[in-house]
Amino acid sequence: MKVKFTQPGPRYGALIQLLRTSEALWNASRVFFERWDLSPSQFNILNVLRDHDDGLSQIELSRELITHRSNVTGLIDRLEKRGLVQRRDSAVDRRVYRIQLTKAGQNLLAEILPHYFQAAEAVWGDVSARHAAQLVAEFTKISANATAMAERESRKG
Repeated sequence: MKVKFTQPGPRYGALIQLLRTSEALWNASRVFFERWDLSPSQFNILNVLRDHDDGLSQIELSRELITHRSNVTGLIDRLEKRGLVQRRDSAVDRRVYRIQLTKAGQNLLAEILPHYFQAAEAVWGDVSARHAAQLVAEFTKISANATAMAERESRKG
């Protein structure tokens, strides 16, 4: 007896392509950051910290990066070992460290960012800035829908 499967909806192909695009971008970024001996996640930490002179806590960093705090710990450990970030005691809460860019981290970021911004633009090819802005709006909706779906599913379990 043959099992009958339901057919995907009309937007299923777009979802699969979005996932493929995400994977391709992640792989391209891994290759891009190799010349600086950084992972994309390590770069993301440095990039987020550049706008926070007083640093961020690991919880704040994990929220900014949309990742679990335990994943941030190892990334910070490796960056700190290279002298790119430092942990500082918080003036407000002695149980919390503030993660800050060091001068070496700032210098490395200043070296990387022009190349990064150029590569980010090149990825878009001939897609117009206007169309990119429309895609951002659509991706924001899709992201919110995915988050809501995950929350509904987690309540079922």
